[in-house]
Amino acid sequence: MPILWQNNGDGMSEARFLDTPSGRRIAYHVTKGQEPTVVYLGGFKSDMEGTKALYLEDRARRRGQAFLRFDYSGHGQSSEAFLDGSIGEWTEDAISAVLELTEGRVVLVGSSMGGWIALNLISKIAQKIAGFVGIAAAPDFTEDSMWTGFSEKERATVMHEGQIELPSDYTDEPYIITRKLIEDGRQNLVLRKPLALNIPTRLLQGTADTDVPVSVAMKLLDHAEGSDIRLTLVKDADHRFSTPECLALIENAVEDVLKAL
Repeated sequence: MPILWQNNGDGMSEARFLDTPSGRRIAYHVTKGQEPTVVYLGGFKSDMEGTKALYLEDRARRRGQAFLRFDYSGHGQSSEAFLDGSIGEWTEDAISAVLELTEGRVVLVGSSMGGWIALNLISKIAQKIAGFVGIAAAPDFTEDSMWTGFSEKERATVMHEGQIELPSDYTDEPYIITRKLIEDGRQNLVLRKPLALNIPTRLLQGTADTDVPVSVAMKLLDHAEGSDIRLTLVKDADHRFSTPECLALIENAVEDVLKAL
């Protein structure tokens, strides 16, 4: 059963916790409202207190729309250590959150890694998914960006030492990439097999994104099968995609999907 977490006075908003079948404890916020529920899926090492998540929650509340945001294990307020996590486990967390915390069907909004997680959910619990909005979606990034971009020395470090440190453009702390993340990612690749998106799908991509280049969005658009898939390129928008103009575009995409339903 979800357990209430009380505000401890440090400025963090109240959250609840969901104990999953895997034994992980997932922190979440849910807003009641009309269906379908809009579910925000954050990116790699991000959390549910980010700009896009809070903006979409506010807009959903204004619309009277049900909304869910949560932290994967090892992220934000959820249990476990980040370095112990993987795409497969974070997908399991998302499936548990969607199945346990929402009623009816959902519209997934996936940012960066969250876009990959969303694509996993679309294939694993298709009956629950009504639509998808991808924001700089990064399917298969552990293989196509990380592993492919590693030198032979870096690959050897990952395999023999179990991890490697990489500089981050967003924090002073480096990204630590584990062998588990790479190997598990290979079990969750979505661009190497048929990918049916038979739901309204809107993809948003900035042309100045240096983390997930436009070529990834084009590859996803070309690879996916579906009759209602659209890609919007935003000139000079970066990976954060969090300017007022970009936030408005995300909300417009969500509303477009809802109207299509």
